[in-house]
Amino acid sequence: MLNLESIKIGIIGLGYVGLPLAVEFGKKFDVVGFDINQARINDLQNGIDHTLEVSTEELKASPRLSFSCDLNQLASCNFYIVTVPTPIDDYKQPDLTPLVKASETIAKVLKKGDIVVYESTVYPGATEEDCIPVLEKNSGLKFNQDFFAGYSPERINPGDKEHRVTNIKKITSGSTPEIADLVDAVYNQIITVGTHKASSIKVAEAAKVIENTQRDVNIALINELALIFNKMGIDTEEVLKAAGTKWNFLPFRPGLVGGHCIGVDPYYLTHKAQSLGLHPEIILAARRLNDRMGEYVATQLIKEMVKQRIQVVGSKILVMGLSFKENCPDIRNTKIIDMVQALKEYELDLNIYDPWVDPKEVEHEYGLTPITQLQNNHYDAVILAVAHDEFKNMSVEDFRVLAKENYVLYDLKYILKVQESDLRL
Repeated sequence: MLNLESIKIGIIGLGYVGLPLAVEFGKKFDVVGFDINQARINDLQNGIDHTLEVSTEELKASPRLSFSCDLNQLASCNFYIVTVPTPIDDYKQPDLTPLVKASETIAKVLKKGDIVVYESTVYPGATEEDCIPVLEKNSGLKFNQDFFAGYSPERINPGDKEHRVTNIKKITSGSTPEIADLVDAVYNQIITVGTHKASSIKVAEAAKVIENTQRDVNIALINELALIFNKMGIDTEEVLKAAGTKWNFLPFRPGLVGGHCIGVDPYYLTHKAQSLGLHPEIILAARRLNDRMGEYVATQLIKEMVKQRIQVVGSKILVMGLSFKENCPDIRNTKIIDMVQALKEYELDLNIYDPWVDPKEVEHEYGLTPITQLQNNHYDAVILAVAHDEFKNMSVEDFRVLAKENYVLYDLKYILKVQESDLRL
């Protein structure tokens, strides 16, 4: 069996999860960062991370880390960590294609004694029921006899410079008690705040998927409260501030729930539940409500424009922010798009401005061309959609100067004071 001294790590997938992990492990072990995107490998070899999660200096601080698309480089490893995306399809069903492809890749180089650890978010049972059979079939090796597995769910928070991979407690697990101990020991080499060794792979999988499901349900409740309070003419933020004076009131805020975690992971759990004959009512109701919020925001804006006698058709609208969260260039599953698509039905002249995103990526993913320069005295409505620091540092006058004399200012993120905007979520 492997021991700490003999570990050589291969990390498959170098996105928001895999790259920070590779950088930290590269300070302790020989690490091969593997990705099928040659352009991504070229950038990393030149010290460039377009996700902005890792700086050039941090990349240089991992002398034992190399990057490659070459399967032969991966073959020298014996401890594989899979950090590929786990999206949903158009029908909101789990899409395990990246996970299966990564497993097929590892199977080509898998050797006796090797360990494969999955970090991608899945439903309970996916590692052993969906991934392990792929490894066995394509390698000819037998699970828990020739090779072993583990699951240690990622807890990366894109754009967060305070909570990093090393100071977020890590759940670990293994396919045998001995492997669980070794997997835990490997992660403890880089996790400064320690780990939690789960009793089984399924427990670790379940723990991860409910983390984001819990947040999704809580945000859905606050979103529903916002709908109610908006109807009553009560400011939601003021209500939440007042309620927040109680010590055990949870500090959630309404919003557009997107991204590759909260807006996706609950569907993995509900898929598994439905396959067992269960209908998870609360989780699915929360998802439906959160998925409708983009259209609700668009409707609220149009109503306010009509109320202020602003001609809707042909009006110029500025959407400030497109990424799924603040201070992050990630546009995957951003719910700002739902709002944008709803607004476009009114034949508006829509401008999107976001200094964090890559315009080429936006055009490729959504067919939209963001503007790179703001125009003064130009807009009939301004929507503060993402709380980037650049926007939070602007005053209400900075926003007003962008608009025409008669305009609507919609603050989705509570950047401004209540009296400074026309609409708040």
